[in-house]
Amino acid sequence: MNISFHKVVLKKRFPLAISRGVRYDSENLFVRIESEGKVGWGEAAPGGSEGASTSEEVEMALRNFIAPGIEGQSITSLYDRAINEKVPPCAYAALDIAMWDLLAKKAKLPLYQLLGFSRAHIPTSVTIGINPPEVIKERVPLLLEGTTVKSLKIKLGSPEGIHADKIMFEQVVKSTAQYNVQLRVDANGGWNVEDAKHMLQWLAERHVDYVEQPLKEGEEGKLIELYNNRPIPIFVDESCRFAENIPHFASYVDGVNLKLMKCGGITGGLRIIATAKAFGLQTMIGCMSESSVSIAAGAALSGQIDHIDLDSHYNLNPDPSTGAPMVDGVTLPPNVPGHGGNLKEEYYA
Repeated sequence: MNISFHKVVLKKRFPLAISRGVRYDSENLFVRIESEGKVGWGEAAPGGSEGASTSEEVEMALRNFIAPGIEGQSITSLYDRAINEKVPPCAYAALDIAMWDLLAKKAKLPLYQLLGFSRAHIPTSVTIGINPPEVIKERVPLLLEGTTVKSLKIKLGSPEGIHADKIMFEQVVKSTAQYNVQLRVDANGGWNVEDAKHMLQWLAERHVDYVEQPLKEGEEGKLIELYNNRPIPIFVDESCRFAENIPHFASYVDGVNLKLMKCGGITGGLRIIATAKAFGLQTMIGCMSESSVSIAAGAALSGQIDHIDLDSHYNLNPDPSTGAPMVDGVTLPPNVPGHGGNLKEEYYA
């Protein structure tokens, strides 16, 4: 088994502004595992809240983890060891994704089939960040014109308050009127309880499908104040990092958003899906600043998930990877062995 690491800068078409700040270009780490003539690909998108802020930190964590050797060990046992050793989840995600890709290729099956899932079929949301109305007016056609996008996720929770949120959202409504897209909202923990109550009702009156992460991570105990008499479904994102988080708030939300970079890859994602379903919750899958490699891995899980938000690779210029195109609004993994994502050869040869 040969493992190599490749750093690649991902350049965004548009910076993404959320309640906690603005995300610009990023440097991701790609993991290539070669064994028995097959190659598995994985990807890490560094993030401070996920334990590793840079690609250098990601690589160091992975080199330390694999130093004792990993060959011959099961994917699940390695995942458990990584959690016990506190390997940053965004770092371990790359290794986990690559191992699942390799396993599916050795089995000569698409990863979604190896997992026993149907192929992705639910359209993905495409995200628009916090922006003034004049930017929204310009940005919406650039995101939607000539595409098959069927839903737009709007980032709210502006540092300027809910008045700014309302002005921005009203412009989104005007700018999307001709496109026939559904609207969803992600506040990224940008509201307090009273503002969240008000905005849930205000957004429900404007036919929003759901609101994601209305309160800050760490304020899960306050979700009950929003859940009772809620006019639209509530999902949590930052509050749900691992499957074991779910029992603490399961009675006060409608669903959870898993991200491979938060939970440490496909293995952690499978556990979140199983636990969420055990509690009768809906599921969503999202992404961070990722290329088609980790998006394809996420898409392999999508046939078992209720809401899809796998769109970060559509905001890259260029995407250094292939493997997760949009087909009739769906982020669709190729029907080939593995997850289908590959780093283009010019980025590692």
